Amino acid sequence: MKIATLRRATVVAAAVLITATALTACSNGSGTSPSKAGSSSSAAKAKIGLLLPDDVTARYAAADKPFFEAAVKSDCPSCTVLYADADGDASKQQQQAESMMTEGVSVLVIDAYDGEAAASIVAEAKSKNIPVIDYDRLIDSPDSDYYVSFDNQKVGQLQATALVNHLKNDLKLPAGSGILQVDGSPTDNNATQFKAGADSVLKTSGYKILAEYQVPGWDPTQAQNWVAGQITKFGSKIKAIYDANDGTAGGAIAAEQAAGFGPVPITGQDAELTGIQNILAGKQYMTVYKAIKPEAAQAAQLAVDLTKGTKDTAPTTTKTAGGASIPSYLLQPVAVTASNIESTVVKDQFYGANSVAQICTSAFAAACAKNGVK
Repeated sequence: MKIATLRRATVVAAAVLITATALTACSNGSGTSPSKAGSSSSAAKAKIGLLLPDDVTARYAAADKPFFEAAVKSDCPSCTVLYADADGDASKQQQQAESMMTEGVSVLVIDAYDGEAAASIVAEAKSKNIPVIDYDRLIDSPDSDYYVSFDNQKVGQLQATALVNHLKNDLKLPAGSGILQVDGSPTDNNATQFKAGADSVLKTSGYKILAEYQVPGWDPTQAQNWVAGQITKFGSKIKAIYDANDGTAGGAIAAEQAAGFGPVPITGQDAELTGIQNILAGKQYMTVYKAIKPEAAQAAQLAVDLTKGTKDTAPTTTKTAGGASIPSYLLQPVAVTASNIESTVVKDQFYGANSVAQICTSAFAAACAKNGVK
């Protein structure tokens, strides 16, 4: 069997396993882009547009972009990826998309900064017969061709469950103890799903949500400022902080340090390098690892296939806010604490072949040794 065919099987298996266990999903995290044997030449010189939402979330430039570009190059060496970062601006993303359509892209892959505003991009693309793949975030449009992401409610459930179990079983904190809830951006449909998953656990946990905040644009500085104000207001009543991603968790940690408060257990998401190091340092309790490589590879495979006029059959569908069903590939997220860093992000070489060296700098060497990160 050709290597390209093996690679296709790996990624399709990763995407289809939407009911698999978290451990199984983790084992698929190192998958690479699939390819149809002998068909790459049929997409000769096609242009594929990749639109990412911001530069405050480290994963986009460090992982999504290079993984996507590498997967497209592998599947279609003659294809060109046109890339743009919206810098947290929906209007700018609209302009970038229009520019790419003018340049003649065959497919748009959009990680929307604002899932509602981006519906106008999809509508314009449809009018020009340009297919759209919603990447990582669902756009509120019935006209997207595919949605490639993770089970986002599961992300929130993993975060909240890990936090609640830690508070109850490890720290023995009584019912009624206070939690701050720092949610994601109000313009991000994924953030709504993370929150729904977290609420399903937190609101039945017996712990008290002291205050809740949706962080505009996932901006760590705004998260820091809000948490700083809550520390002033509630002080020692704060026993934990639910944070929707590692960037805003970093803001919460900075607020703690500035106030000389804590540390209290804090959640996160995306397994950013800084987040993993914060976990090892005891500043953050957990993160959620999402194997971005197969996510990017799945989107790349679909995009290349669409340039050939081939439309693949997705294993499931996801409903938009407006009720439309979009063919979907949903991968499973994995909860990561200090105890399983080695078996997740290190095993999958999430930061590259030298992942251990990047994590275990001199400041974290002792913590790495203690937790078996080697």
